[in-house]
Formats: sequence, C-alpha cells, structure tokens
Amino acid sequence: MGKVKTDRTRKSSERTNSLDFPTYFGSRRPSGRPVPTMADVARHAGVSTMTVSRALKNDAKVSSPTREKILRTVSELGYVLDQAAGSLSSRKTGFIAALVPSINNSNFSDTARGITDELGRADLQLLLGYTDYSDESEERLIEAMLRRRPEGVILTGGVHTPHTRRMLSSAAIPVIETWDLPREPIDQVVGFSNEEAMHLLIMTLAAKGYRRFGYVGGTTTRDSRGEQRRKGFMRALDELGLAPGRIVSWGVPPISIEHGGPAIVTLLERWPDTEVVAFVSDLPAFGALMECKRRNIQVPEQVAIAGFGDYEVGAFSHPRITTVDVDCYGIGRLAARRLIELLHAGGSRHDEIILTSFRVIERESA
Repeated sequence: MGKVKTDRTRKSSERTNSLDFPTYFGSRRPSGRPVPTMADVARHAGVSTMTVSRALKNDAKVSSPTREKILRTVSELGYVLDQAAGSLSSRKTGFIAALVPSINNSNFSDTARGITDELGRADLQLLLGYTDYSDESEERLIEAMLRRRPEGVILTGGVHTPHTRRMLSSAAIPVIETWDLPREPIDQVVGFSNEEAMHLLIMTLAAKGYRRFGYVGGTTTRDSRGEQRRKGFMRALDELGLAPGRIVSWGVPPISIEHGGPAIVTLLERWPDTEVVAFVSDLPAFGALMECKRRNIQVPEQVAIAGFGDYEVGAFSHPRITTVDVDCYGIGRLAARRLIELLHAGGSRHDEIILTSFRVIERESA
C-alpha cells in the first residue's frame, strides 16, 4: 500500500487537500516487473523475433495479417521498441521525460522550470514534450520517448489512454503524475485536488457574502483539471444551498484571455443579477475584467471576478484578481525530487502520493 504525505507544514493562510484517501490506493505496478522484450512479443504472437522486428519496421516481407497480430500483441504487452539498445552499454541514459499540456502557459512553464532546476542538482537532463491537451498526442509522445529509454517520466494530470497506461506500467521506470489526484495512479503522484481547490475558492467568496455565483469554463472535457474545478464549483453551491446553474462553457480548452470577454457578456445577459463569476483560470478572468472596463461595468461593485492559478497577469491587473495559488514551480521541484529519490533507491521503493498545497489569494476583484 502506498503512503500519503504533504509537501510542507500547513500554514494558516493556505490549505492542503487533506482528504480521506482510500480510493487512491488501487493496485500498483509490482516493483521489479520485467520490461517486455521483443522475444516476449514473438512468443505471444507465435512468430520469430526477426518477424517481429520486420513488422515494427513496416517491412513488406511481413504479411498484413501477421503484422496486425504482432501489433495487437505489442499493444497488449505494452512493448516499446528500444532504439537506444544498440548504442548504450548500460541502462543509464541521463535524461528524464516530462509532458505538459502547453508550452505557452506560464503555469506549466513554471512546473517545467521547477523540474529542470531540481534535475540539474543530480546531473540529469529534461526532455520536454507538450500534448496540446490531447490524450492521443500524449500516447504518441510517450511511445516516442520510451524508445529512447528515459530514466523516469513525469506527466501532467491523471487521465491517459489505456495504451499509455500499459506502456508506462511495463517500462519499469519511475512514473510521476502531477497536477492531479488520479483515482488509479500509474505509480507515484505529486499533486492536489482541483475540485477541492475550486471548492475552497467558492467557500471563501461565500464567506464574504456573495450568493449569486456564475462560472466560466471550456466547452469540452479534454481538460480534465478544468472539469474537476467545475465539479468543485457545483459541489460548493450545493453545500451552501444555493441555486445551481449560471454556467457558461466558452471555447475549446484551454480557454484564454480572448474567451473571457464574450463569456462574461453572455453570462450577464442571461443572468444580469449575478454577483460574482469564477473562471477556470486567471487568463479568461483577465479577459473578462478588460471587457468589463470597456463596457464601464464596475468590478467588483457591479460584478466580482475570481480566477484560478495565480498567473502574473492577475497580480498586476487593476483591480488585481482574486485567485487560487497552487505553487506550480513547487510541483515541478517536488516531482523531480521524488523521481531522483526513486532512482537512488534502486529496487527498494514504495508508492507515494505527495499532496501539494493550495491557497486562496484574496485581492480587489472579489
């Protein structure tokens, strides 16, 4: 069974997601599970290793039915062709692979910087990929990276395709999921509950007297963290006994500054008596703030605005945006530190969930 710990002592001004966590302890990848080999694929498919090699290289000598059978076996076993095997004399490659949803999002850039800074202390390098919030893109990147045999993998979020999970479970290297608390972790977790963080924001605003809440998020479920924040918003309203609804979905995630303006206009046209609007992140919240200024809508006197993520733009806007700080840089450093610990531990290891802290920063916008 894994172990849960928080990254630091809780302060009065911040709250970690100290929940009841029995659902986070499912079955884990057994420590020391052997990595599937080409010989394993050949044995399961009933062919020679040469045929497997040719099939994976799209050699025309392999018939279509045989190639399809081999590819099915590859998927079932989670096998990844080792392109580094011919040039390496040991399993030490000196690099860690990390995937983020976006490289132009300052929050994930901060996380990547935290990973890089911590890896540098151990003379490890970072190979960074971005998924554009696509599980299928993540799967392709994972397969490409595993072919180069990284010493560990750091992921953003806990939602992956079944094939991605099989590949990572079979890789026999440390895997750390961040920015989330998945119900069935692949291996290690360094993250927080997005649902609890948004719930805390709404409860904080309610304590200030707000009762008519609106919410703006994306139009699809491809941003699983955004979906969790929406759930936190709805759960808070339910616990407060307030009317649900007043939710506007605008733009394919990740929604940004450009989406905030039209979203808040739409929301206020539908529900003109709305007192406060919570946004899935600070970026659309900033766009909404600018649109309110253009329309001479006073913030927070006529409508209050709150965001999520503590982006720099929200700290220097006027008025400054009330938000949730999740310590993006710290998530990266803690994930890299845990991965380094696992590499040093060798075969001696235990699964662990490290809870990172979050806090509401109250500013002038709400």
